[in-house]
Amino acid sequence: MKRSWMTALVIGSTFVMSACSNREPILPGIREDANAVFEDRAQTETKFQNASLKFNSPRQVTNASWLQGHESQVTRTTHPALSATLSRVWSTDIGTGDTQRTRITADPVAHDGRIYTLDSMSILTATSTAGAVIWTKDLTPYGETSGEADGGGLAIGNNTLFVTTGYGELFAVNLSTGAEIWRQSLLGAGNTRPVYYDGLVYAVSNDTTSWAIEADTGLVRWQTDGLGDSNNLAGSTGPSVSSKFVLFGFGSGDVQAAYRNGGLVMWNTSLTGGSSGTAVGTVDDITGAPVIVNSKIYAANGSGRVVAIDLDSGERLWNAPFGARSQLWVTSDSVFFVNADNQLMRLNASNGKPVWAVDLPKYVSNKPRRRKELWTHHGPILAGGRVLIASNDGWLRSYDPMSGALVAQTEIPDGATTNPIVVDKTLYVVSKEGQLHAFR
Repeated sequence: MKRSWMTALVIGSTFVMSACSNREPILPGIREDANAVFEDRAQTETKFQNASLKFNSPRQVTNASWLQGHESQVTRTTHPALSATLSRVWSTDIGTGDTQRTRITADPVAHDGRIYTLDSMSILTATSTAGAVIWTKDLTPYGETSGEADGGGLAIGNNTLFVTTGYGELFAVNLSTGAEIWRQSLLGAGNTRPVYYDGLVYAVSNDTTSWAIEADTGLVRWQTDGLGDSNNLAGSTGPSVSSKFVLFGFGSGDVQAAYRNGGLVMWNTSLTGGSSGTAVGTVDDITGAPVIVNSKIYAANGSGRVVAIDLDSGERLWNAPFGARSQLWVTSDSVFFVNADNQLMRLNASNGKPVWAVDLPKYVSNKPRRRKELWTHHGPILAGGRVLIASNDGWLRSYDPMSGALVAQTEIPDGATTNPIVVDKTLYVVSKEGQLHAFR
């Protein structure tokens, strides 16, 4: 046994020595850092010259309400009227602002002289257009501790306010009094906003399950399941509806089109994947909720995809290698959004080609070792002939949609934490400290 072991040792040593003597040939060429190839590829894919391109501006209208998000063309105001110069006219507390554990994620909605907000502790508030609090309602479930969950969204339809919460419930609330009409369990966090259309309320829970709920009764009409993901976003994304379909975006990066009334899934498409190079986010979740414009859908994820899709077939029309950190604001010829590198960007809506990109404040600290916390920019919205961004660095900025030039800025006390809305020539936005600000 000992002799056999020694023999094996000699053979093994011979093999090692032989392997060492056959050195791997060194390939000729210049040696570069491994990351350089990705940086070069990113420059090749995304490098372009900013252009001042004609903008086909939609007609400005003075809108009396803001019922839900920008995604569904049946309720949105594409270009609300707004003054060229803005000043803050009042500010009102609407509850608790952003804390270490909880965040305000619900964009305001407005109707019939009231603005509705949801704070980080699930306190629902109605405020008059003069800044007076009309009523408040605590949506924390019985037996739960306030602040144990955050997230949620707001939508108005059927003369009712619909509210999703991080506690996994959908509420129907009386607009005038705040009285609860009904509530429905979503069996998971309702951390994105709902949407109403033609007697049904649509919502997504846990970024995986889609719901259609009857607006009058709160009864579930149907539900479907999508693929989940561990990196999900809460806040200003949600379903969108057309006369025929409802579109859902899931945490996996999938967009699903289902028939509105029956829930039969017509098609699925995936936005997973990212662009090469450096980005401030790698989330595949749908960050720019599907926006329906005529027969097209525009959607985005956080890691490097903005796409246009045919509404009826789900066929991809174009793909742009830019992740989005904001909602998409779409007009007939342009798509505006904040990209994954914290730039306000305009794409050509017909082919996805970039027109211009302008830098927004990026890192809270510019010291190389402290570049962890990022400024957050809310919007964009098109109002008063300008593209507006409300940021948590304390500024409301206005840009020329044709060239991307900064044309004005107004201070927001404590910085913004929601997308702005515009109603009756007044801009409303909620701050990090839980104040509703009005600019006119």
